[in-house]
Amino acid sequence: MTHPSSDVAERAAAGFFAQFGVEASGRWAAPGRVNLIGEHTDYNEGFVLPFALPMRTVVAADRQDGEHWTAWSELSGEAITFGADDVAEPGRVTGWGAYVAGVVWALREAGHPVPGARLAIASDVPLGAGLSSSAALESAVLAALLDLGELELAPELQPRLAQRAENVYVGAPTGIMDQSAAIRCRAGHALFLDCRDESVEHIPFDLDADGLAVLVIDSRAPHRHADGEYAARRRSCEAGASALGVAALRDVGVDQLDAALARLDDEETRRRVRHVVTEDQRVLDTVALLRAARVRDIGPLLTASHVSMRDDFEITVPEIDTAVEAALAAGALGARMTGGGFGGCVLALIEADRADAVAAAVTDAYAQRGFAAPGTATVLPSPGATRLP
Repeated sequence: MTHPSSDVAERAAAGFFAQFGVEASGRWAAPGRVNLIGEHTDYNEGFVLPFALPMRTVVAADRQDGEHWTAWSELSGEAITFGADDVAEPGRVTGWGAYVAGVVWALREAGHPVPGARLAIASDVPLGAGLSSSAALESAVLAALLDLGELELAPELQPRLAQRAENVYVGAPTGIMDQSAAIRCRAGHALFLDCRDESVEHIPFDLDADGLAVLVIDSRAPHRHADGEYAARRRSCEAGASALGVAALRDVGVDQLDAALARLDDEETRRRVRHVVTEDQRVLDTVALLRAARVRDIGPLLTASHVSMRDDFEITVPEIDTAVEAALAAGALGARMTGGGFGGCVLALIEADRADAVAAAVTDAYAQRGFAAPGTATVLPSPGATRLP
């Protein structure tokens, strides 16, 4: 992972011109995201706190006649064309094009007259690192099509539509957090999202003003059994909620946790429930500290979140744990795995002037363990989907 390139928008525009022979009428961008805290709380109707990354997917686009859509991807170097029949039902367009077609399908399903369009896509959101490159693509395409068609769709409704494209057309069971972050985040803020009612609050998270940054570390760990294990964790949480007689684990307060755990017979279920209940509380505690402008004080909560994911939810892997331990030893204020687990990324809250030293310490620790070198990038909270000037 490299620092975000400054020319991704220019690459999208140049790709459009090379592919279609004319200038695009506009460029629309949507970011990747990282979850500051709140892991596996989303499907338990709890709380999450993502922020947008400076890495973006950019779509350069223009209208074309008829119900046809042509999309070119810088990454694959190929262009695909699909028509109304291809977006009549899910699954007819596959591969990366499914994310584009899925947005067209979801808009049409919602009753919007989607204009035909030509699109060129460039991105510096890393693929496969758990930074939600798919939501960035969907959200950038959605922003372009809404503007090109002069379609009215309230911002609070856009994440659910983009999520529907991924869940139903593509067939990937993501929660609402990724699209909410890609569309609704603001620069200098984290997005406090209630996954039950989808309400959001923009929480000040101005790292630059405090001389801080977040170091994102791509573990480069292969995702080991991630799909099956994710489903197993979800089943455990649902079983715990059912045994406790609540709609979701979000309904168990941390002050009720000991009594709730005593009612569960299975030790594994107890661990899973304990993670979710304490993680929800850590999100609330982090939000309270950020509201009070005590950014440095959230570090121990980040680290406690990682310990809970490692010991109670059991979703970390050696590369991830090594990155967290090395970052903390090098002076990070807090560090944790972010994302679904079994690979992906670690984030570390650091003094901005320590970025190179912490990154070097993690790289050295990887070398000592014989792991492939990690990727690193220093990031600040960035804006959500927007049309570029």
